[in-house]
Amino acid sequence: MAMEKLIEKANILMETLPWIKRFYGKIIVIKYGGNAMVDEQLKESFARDIIMMKYIGLNPVVVHGGGPQIGEVLEAMKIKSRFVQGMRVTDSQTMDVVEMVLGGKVNQEIVTNINLHGGKAVGITGKDGGLIQARKLEMKAINPDTLTPEIIDIGMVGEVVSVDPSIIISLEKNNFIPIIAPIGGGLNGETYNINADLIAGKIAGALKAEKLILLTDVEGVKDKQGKLISTIDVQRVPDLINNGTISGGMIPKVNCCVDAIDEGVTRAHIIDGRMMHACLLEMFTDQGIGTVVARYN
Repeated sequence: MAMEKLIEKANILMETLPWIKRFYGKIIVIKYGGNAMVDEQLKESFARDIIMMKYIGLNPVVVHGGGPQIGEVLEAMKIKSRFVQGMRVTDSQTMDVVEMVLGGKVNQEIVTNINLHGGKAVGITGKDGGLIQARKLEMKAINPDTLTPEIIDIGMVGEVVSVDPSIIISLEKNNFIPIIAPIGGGLNGETYNINADLIAGKIAGALKAEKLILLTDVEGVKDKQGKLISTIDVQRVPDLINNGTISGGMIPKVNCCVDAIDEGVTRAHIIDGRMMHACLLEMFTDQGIGTVVARYN
């Protein structure tokens, strides 16, 4: 019986071989967020996954979120949070907290976790090395009184203008794992809070990554019957949005995947980060998990 279990383990290892050969030396950009950043077991599982990727010859790049952690600190400081269309209104006081939490506390916790388990991680923000040049995000909405579009000011929330991945390439050449906080710098020295999915997608595109993986708190994209859609061709995305299959918070995630593929990423994945070893299951098993967005034709 013991020998059968050993053989079963060997078979599992052999199943990974074709995938390891395929992805060896390739860049994998992972957006780390949601429950995977909160649950202690999942945090350890994620750290070990990233280290394993590095040791078997892949080049993981991690972009992390931190919305709940920002909310906790703002609440403790008696600073009220306000959201418009899911975006945190970020005045100068809130931006100071965002930069402190994302670029400091959250980023360094991830770095420490990976280093404790045998990796070599380095924490940076999009401001370091001119990685992310950003500008103020213009958000528009329809005025209910005049029925005309108007611009809503949500403060220091930004969008990506350009990506210079030199600092990431330099870190990877020296076998470091980059851990990136989603903060960008403006032309005049401003600091902007940017959606982590968006930054992950833009960085993946700039690096021509083999994969972009978005860890979420859902299984993936589901059809109207609630069944997981395992693959989506980028050409189908507009129809799936128009007919309501892709809706709500999943729309920007899928659009982020499409943009990354348009910029040279081979495949993008939306997977359930609440699952132990989610990244390894997606990359190194025949079945995979979650939803793959790619150009199939």
